Amino acid sequence: MAALRALPGVADVLKALNSLFQERADRLLATSSFVRVGETQYPVLHGLRNEAAEILDLESAPQLYVYRSPFVHAYTRGIDEPFIAVSSSMVELLDTEALRFVIGHEMGHVLSGHAVLLTLLYRLQALQKQVSWVPLGHFGMQAAIIAMLEWQRKAELSCDRAGLLVCQDPAATLRAHLYFAGATDLSQIDIPAFLEQAKEYEEVEDVRDSLIKLLAVTPRTHPFSVVRAAQLQRWAASEEYRAILAGDYKRRDAQDDENKLNEDLSGAAKSYKDAWNNSRDPLVKVINDVGGTLSNVADRVFSGFRRRPSDEEENNDSGNNGGTKS
Repeated sequence: MAALRALPGVADVLKALNSLFQERADRLLATSSFVRVGETQYPVLHGLRNEAAEILDLESAPQLYVYRSPFVHAYTRGIDEPFIAVSSSMVELLDTEALRFVIGHEMGHVLSGHAVLLTLLYRLQALQKQVSWVPLGHFGMQAAIIAMLEWQRKAELSCDRAGLLVCQDPAATLRAHLYFAGATDLSQIDIPAFLEQAKEYEEVEDVRDSLIKLLAVTPRTHPFSVVRAAQLQRWAASEEYRAILAGDYKRRDAQDDENKLNEDLSGAAKSYKDAWNNSRDPLVKVINDVGGTLSNVADRVFSGFRRRPSDEEENNDSGNNGGTKS
């Protein structure tokens, strides 16, 4: 995804396409149907918005809206002028610090420029329906969409980290994830038991369960709530998080575009490698075992080809002559 975003002209084309109609439509809908947050409307949310933008060093704070919905949800729209919308249920259920986390999460999308690639994903999904009658076109498009959905799930985890950096309260992030998972009354919830669910999910021992997990998560835009909660808690306990809070992090203006791309690619590669190596998933173990077996077989086969014929001939000659010359 980093390489795609760095291709000359791709971002400009996507921005142009989005600004022609879709971004205007989204903003007009929000203006006509939602409540815009400001000093006199939802002043607490207004303060959280400004604080989050300052902590993440955004040039300007995006507009924030509240919309009526029974679902606990928030989203970010727009490329040129992004805005954030949070549901009324989220505002009613979440406490101030959990809301701070949610707003920080959404501003993470703005800061990272995720809207460009999300626009591409939406366009691909629409195009897939139009080429569904072409077998190769359909499968090729599906492969691209699956890859971009995997990117989006990783992006959500990254934005969870942005939200934690804004609220700096791991317990508040847990409360938010509990509501995402379906909790309505935290007095009825046991946090260790909730996190135990994530451990149980991650440590299944049957390959069939692994396949079910893979099939279930592939079409999703977001990781499962218990998985998000557990992963963010692990990051909150890491040295990387403490270093960032201490001010030890790279500034955005300290790198040129090429260096940023190289670091994005190397960072992504390291992340996937670490996740793969540390996985306890039985399907991953099977793949690793098969890969190791095939590697050993290949080494033994190729080692036979690497033996030099001249060496074998010299050994045969020495045996026929009864030994080496003195």
